[in-house]
Amino acid sequence: MPVAIITGASKGLGRALAEALAARGWDLVLDARTAGVLRETAAALSKYGTRVEALPGDVTDEAHRAGLVAKARELGGVDLLVNNASALGAEPLVRLESLSLDGLRRALEVNVVAALGLVQEALPPLRESRAGAVIDISSDAAAEAYETWGGYGAAKAALDHLSAVLGVEEPGLRVWAVDPGDMGTDLYAAAVPDDADPRPAPASVVPAFLRLIDRRPASGRYGAPSLLEQR
Repeated sequence: MPVAIITGASKGLGRALAEALAARGWDLVLDARTAGVLRETAAALSKYGTRVEALPGDVTDEAHRAGLVAKARELGGVDLLVNNASALGAEPLVRLESLSLDGLRRALEVNVVAALGLVQEALPPLRESRAGAVIDISSDAAAEAYETWGGYGAAKAALDHLSAVLGVEEPGLRVWAVDPGDMGTDLYAAAVPDDADPRPAPASVVPAFLRLIDRRPASGRYGAPSLLEQR
């Protein structure tokens, strides 16, 4: 069975994608900081009959990242790495004039440095896979200038560029930076708590990710809405 590592997998998009892969027979290594919620998620996904390993921890911890890859190797390797764990830098979001530098450092550490660290750890088994792939969760804030989204957007823009360079350096892999579009997640609620407009459920964009995995287009940046429109 193929094996995927998914960070930030206890809720939201991470959980929705994990469930879709489990339903397809994938074995999973799941990460999140909240141990109880992560274990509940792993238990719920076990109904699909696949192996689901829950490793609570912080992706900024080098030892934790090594543990995720080691557990995946025990299951057979790493066929897919999904860097979904994210940090806003401020909750709720603030203008750049008020953004603490420590908050910006946290956003960069989680969204960029930890993501690259996990890629570096996982590269050997990804290269060994017949269909190794990396999905880095991006944002439209990486490409557009939205008030108060500067720190988070800058971190995601940096992640986009790392993804693009990795795709060039590792032609045997597929490396996709994916903007999932608007979603109703805890992250968005923390970013803009006063926004009462309903947002689509994360599960609604999962078919876009499955299309990437199935069709394996060239490495690059993709938007979930455009993938969903494709026939």
